[in-house]
Amino acid sequence: MKSPALPVNLSPRVRRWPIRLAAVAICLAILAAYHNSLLGPFVFDDETAVLDNPTIRQLWPVWRPLAPPGDLTVSGRPLANLTLAVNYAISGTRTWSYHAFNLLVHLLAALTLFAVVRRTLAGARSQRLLARDKPPAKGTSPPASKRGPPPPSTSAAVPRPDNSTFLALAITLVWALHPLQTEAVTYIVQRVESLMSLFFLLTLYCFIRSVEAPRPRRWQVCAIVACFLGATTKEVIALAPVLVLLYDRTFIAGNFAEAWRQRWRMHLALACTWVVLAGMVASTGWNRNGTSGFDIGVPPSAYWMTQFEAVARYLWLSFWPHPLVFEYGTFWAKHVAEVLPYAVVVVPLAVATLIALWRWPVVGFLGAWFFGILAPTSIMPGRIQMIVEHRMYLPIAALITLVAIIVTARCGRAGIVALLAWAGALGGLAESRNLVYGDARSLWTDTVAKRPDNDRAHNNLGNALVDDGLIAEGIVHYQTALRIRPDYPEAHSNLGNALLKAGRGAEAIAECQASLKLQPDYAKAHNNLGNALLEAGRVQEAIGHYEKALRLRPGDAKAHYNLGNAWLKLGRSADAIAEYQVALRIQPNDAEARYNLGNGFLVAGQAREATEQYILALQIDPGYLDARTNLGNALLQEGRTTEAISQFETVLQARPDYAAGHNNLGAALFHAGRGPEAVREFQTALRLKPDYSDAQNNLERARALGAGQIPAPP
Repeated sequence: MKSPALPVNLSPRVRRWPIRLAAVAICLAILAAYHNSLLGPFVFDDETAVLDNPTIRQLWPVWRPLAPPGDLTVSGRPLANLTLAVNYAISGTRTWSYHAFNLLVHLLAALTLFAVVRRTLAGARSQRLLARDKPPAKGTSPPASKRGPPPPSTSAAVPRPDNSTFLALAITLVWALHPLQTEAVTYIVQRVESLMSLFFLLTLYCFIRSVEAPRPRRWQVCAIVACFLGATTKEVIALAPVLVLLYDRTFIAGNFAEAWRQRWRMHLALACTWVVLAGMVASTGWNRNGTSGFDIGVPPSAYWMTQFEAVARYLWLSFWPHPLVFEYGTFWAKHVAEVLPYAVVVVPLAVATLIALWRWPVVGFLGAWFFGILAPTSIMPGRIQMIVEHRMYLPIAALITLVAIIVTARCGRAGIVALLAWAGALGGLAESRNLVYGDARSLWTDTVAKRPDNDRAHNNLGNALVDDGLIAEGIVHYQTALRIRPDYPEAHSNLGNALLKAGRGAEAIAECQASLKLQPDYAKAHNNLGNALLEAGRVQEAIGHYEKALRLRPGDAKAHYNLGNAWLKLGRSADAIAEYQVALRIQPNDAEARYNLGNGFLVAGQAREATEQYILALQIDPGYLDARTNLGNALLQEGRTTEAISQFETVLQARPDYAAGHNNLGAALFHAGRGPEAVREFQTALRLKPDYSDAQNNLERARALGAGQIPAPP
């Protein structure tokens, strides 16, 4: 006789107020831990994904942000790129909305995880399977597949259903507040990880609800849509259909055959999202533009050997989150002996997971969750990053759940209290870790301290120091990066840029040329070499390198801007204006580009247009004194003398010792017919700068014409 079908209700009726209270607690705890992350700057790949990404500058037509460039973190991940476009529309290059979005995603992921864990713990089959994870002694009872529901006393090894909400809360808080999660939340561009994880969890949650619901179609559609959206966010979503099927077998159907028989259409529909995912991967050349894959010149075995250390380190950091490292750098294991200490930890755990899938399904599911979600990045060879902490964003949930089940099985409600205390301590560590992301300099200083042989960390610390005006210190770190890795084209290029700022033009040219010798198609090096040549007066050569940079990266706003500077130096103001306008279409909030566009218009005799650009530059940066000075000059050309005087006086309030400011104010006063005041300003300019020829000529002219007696020109 055929046995009756198992009930599909995973979660019995429960009081709603504890669930709502738990949800509020989760949100408040996350906000407390991450409140100090909202104003952090763009760091590392954020800069290329946001500042150098022309596809996020406008939301319409929508296919533009849905087609990201091919060499960014968001390449082949159109939905992630679209979210950056939404943030750009909200706050431009101010980071608060980007961080707020990341935090919102983390909140939603935590709430979804809470719902999944609570319903799983409260489910009747989950209780029975957890209770019988320990196989019966030989001859004491029939096989599990032929046995009816156990008596209530057999579930004593796990929390009772009325404790499921509190245990789910504890698990979720430990997961959400763990400092290992900061990289996926506080590092803006790694929303690709947290957003994919949200869709992963939503896929599973909607599947669970579809099993419970008397009319499952709506939940089934939601699960498929969530999986589809995940496929447009990050490739790891490929494991979602597999783990949903495994969840069905473990917690609902009892075996794969029954899971497939009852819900084959649903599982097949989820698997069809792999077609979408294949399209996303194909858009990056099947190898993420040469950074990962089996055709990137890296022997798979060389990469795989590094993953023993990676997985072992992930396990360690899950239980003892120190030291957390933003960027581990590129490294290769040369001998088996190097990875043996890690392999003796990882291999037995992987084998135990395979055995548990057969003997102890719940433990097996958690092990499969951990190893399965890490599998795509652990198996697919990469040539840059071997250990990346944000990859643990979702896998760590399995470890936390397993620990929580063990602790509460032994300690009951006291175990839940202990887990909540652990979560509180982790939240304090997460808050502290977020401070490291407060600026690029502190982040890379921390990274260099923990990985002193990381060439990429030294290079990026050099960038941060140069951006802060510490040129000499930045040069030291570029040189350190090149001692570690002499064939590092980016470090050569950045060193050239720093040497140029230090006034060492010949050395700057040599470093940029060394970079291009290593990587002839490196657009940034062409741009930096152009700057060095322009400074040396070799304008035509500079133009050639700017144009080469733009052929390699047509949307490079900096290269367009620099090419505009070169044309302006040649007196070709129309060409300069055109390049500045292109740069500003890509980066509308670039105050310096606005300023130089104003200069182009001023040289071309278009004072009114110049005035408009200077005003826009000052709206972006009210303290931009050069823009305010030239605004005064443009207003003077327009005949708006009183307004020009006001601008020059504002400049001198900020910089009383600014000789050119006094000279400009003197000229404006002279045009206003205020000769004596003009003479005093010219004299002040000469007192500050005795060899100031323009001020001397203006003073002589004012005296020759009879200061104060000549009316101002119309």
